[in-house]
Amino acid sequence: MPAKDFYHDAVKIALQKDGWQITADPLVLRAGLMTLYVDLGAEKLLIPCCTS
Repeated sequence: MPAKDFYHDAVKIALQKDGWQITADPLVLRAGLMTLYVDLGAEKLLIPCCTS
């Protein structure tokens, strides 16, 4: 697994303050024999859903 860079924690905190939810740190993607490591997996609800 690759090392986190200098900005990793600052970016993570900034995303959380902006309402993003961190879903994976790091995000690991596997396809066949290949494995990719992405810094963060994050999601944010952009369109509010209807509640009745």
